Amino acid sequence: MSLIIVESPTKARTFNRILKSKKWGGDYYVFATIGHFRDLPSEQISVDVDHKFAPNYEIMDKKKNMVAKLKELAKEHKKIILATDLDREGESISYHVAYILGHIKENWPEFTLKKRGLERIIFHEITPKALEEALANPQELRIDLVKAQQARRILDRVVGYKISPILWKKTGRQWLSAGRVQTVALRLIVEREKEIAKFPKEEYYQLFGNFEHVEKLHAKLVSFKGDPYEVNKTITLFDGEYTYSKTTIDKTQSDKIQSELNSDSFKITQVAEEVLNRYPPPPYTTSLLQQDAFHKLGYPSKLTMRLAQSLYEKGLITYHRTDSFNLSTRFVFDAMAFIKKKYGPEYALAKPRGYKTRSRNAQEAHEAIRPTRVDRTKPDKKLSTQEKKVYDLVYARALATQMKEAQVKQTKVQISSKKGYEFEAVFVQVLFDGFMKVLMPQYVEKNKKKIKFAKTQTIKLQNVDIEQKETRPPYRYNEATLIRTLEAKGIGRPSTYASIISLIVDKNYVEKEYRYFKSTPLGTAISDYLSSVFPNIFDLAFTANMEDSLDEIALGKKKLVPTLEDFYKPLKIILNAQKDDNLKLEIVEEQLDEKCPLDGGAVVVRFGKYGKFFACSNYPKCKYVKPNLRYVKGYQCPLDNGRLVVRYSKKGKRFYGCENYPKCKHVQWALNIPPKNSAKENMVTK
Repeated sequence: MSLIIVESPTKARTFNRILKSKKWGGDYYVFATIGHFRDLPSEQISVDVDHKFAPNYEIMDKKKNMVAKLKELAKEHKKIILATDLDREGESISYHVAYILGHIKENWPEFTLKKRGLERIIFHEITPKALEEALANPQELRIDLVKAQQARRILDRVVGYKISPILWKKTGRQWLSAGRVQTVALRLIVEREKEIAKFPKEEYYQLFGNFEHVEKLHAKLVSFKGDPYEVNKTITLFDGEYTYSKTTIDKTQSDKIQSELNSDSFKITQVAEEVLNRYPPPPYTTSLLQQDAFHKLGYPSKLTMRLAQSLYEKGLITYHRTDSFNLSTRFVFDAMAFIKKKYGPEYALAKPRGYKTRSRNAQEAHEAIRPTRVDRTKPDKKLSTQEKKVYDLVYARALATQMKEAQVKQTKVQISSKKGYEFEAVFVQVLFDGFMKVLMPQYVEKNKKKIKFAKTQTIKLQNVDIEQKETRPPYRYNEATLIRTLEAKGIGRPSTYASIISLIVDKNYVEKEYRYFKSTPLGTAISDYLSSVFPNIFDLAFTANMEDSLDEIALGKKKLVPTLEDFYKPLKIILNAQKDDNLKLEIVEEQLDEKCPLDGGAVVVRFGKYGKFFACSNYPKCKYVKPNLRYVKGYQCPLDNGRLVVRYSKKGKRFYGCENYPKCKHVQWALNIPPKNSAKENMVTK
């Protein structure tokens, strides 16, 4: 028998379900490591920077029993088959399995691999056919991928363990940390907050005319005698450029224009119709799935990746950590046949559609995220509601890529007045829905009506709407836009986005206002300090170049140790210079509009190891503190009439408790009698 080693119990169950058939004859035993089990100990840096950055790996305490069991099983089986995920982390787990089973001799930075009795199989989906092909075509352990993973791990460990103590010294807070990529992500958010603060806010007005017509005709005032009212302005941001628009109309002008329009006459002077082809977007990569799940479902990236991992391990979708738009030949031709049968031949393509991968370092051998079976419109497995929603996103997006383009008629109507004012309205009619039938059914339903306008037709103005506006600064980042920017700048990789975002939130460097990130005073102070003292290390271009270097290590084009040395040499110079710098890092504290009940001092916002809280500004003389609670308006504790607050269990499940805990220990899992507005809308932080 052969021992197949995977990293997840769910993945092991899917393997066992496939391999238990008579075809396989019960020749395989599947064992799960449950993730990484050999790592750098956290008590110290565990990297010898003076001797080629040699890492000091140890077996995790909680995994020692698992390792013992694995060694016993290895003795009972003639062949070891490594079947971990196909990315660098998966390859690293396979490497450590091979090491503890005696198939690898470490002589850092090189490794000697004993190939006999050891195989590595690669697959993009967990299906009978994919597994059969993988087992029939075993490969060798991809050492270059392992080296790239180790290089990233060492880089991050060196930055974290060399720079974080400086933050502790500067602030007196030993729970703070600096990260090679997380600090750059934080810097994007901090710099955006500064750009919003200094953005020139200008008041302007827009006018809209409501005209009598068979169709509702709501048109925007765009020009006067050919001179446009709207102007565009562009400013330079930390991460690029931002263009915004405004009109030249002020309050006095808007009132004057409205008065003139009310006594004016109008007619349709131009009707421009254009039939446009609308093509489906590419299939999902990791970042695109995270962005869409955030926009459409409101899921944070960490949740999306957990759900996608589950769907992959259950055999429902292909591997979800990818930056490639490739789709397998089998899938595109299966999709073509399925589309013809379900929707009709007019919806199918004559030949498959492909997409050019935008990422400069995408591995073209990888596939985009897609369902493993095109006829599985609804998964027949027991999935959570959240898993079903993510599966539906993946399924619709992948199928749409192989459907005919939609045809849309765009009608631009120009209305001119006798005095020279010109209005414009744009209407859309879907002539053929094509891929929109699957991906955008609501859009099709909304825009299927046929609309006709006659040129030179006299038209009557019913009334004028005046809207007071203010120039809008660039938006704060949310999870989707931050991931998009990180990807565009070449910072981080698909498997790292979720952990990057989670870390800067957990460390209280940023907090969310609705769905947007806002840097805290703590995060701003840390970002400003690190970017000024380590200008190259936390520079966008430098970080992106380092990612490229890691990719080149993975491709065997670059050596591991020289790459680490090139990074560490300039860092070491700055670190030595900081040893004698005893200046403290000042963190501006945000004050609440209330006084301390003990000594009358100002109550300020502070951040500790366990998050945000409120305290007296006279600490340590006054030790008054108040927790940061999310109150639910309209709900009271049935025991003492205290307000209900949102809390979370150790497993992360939300529940509601009394604000007077621990005096009152009332808890409930649901809000049984909702007030007039929903509970979600009524949650507030105080």
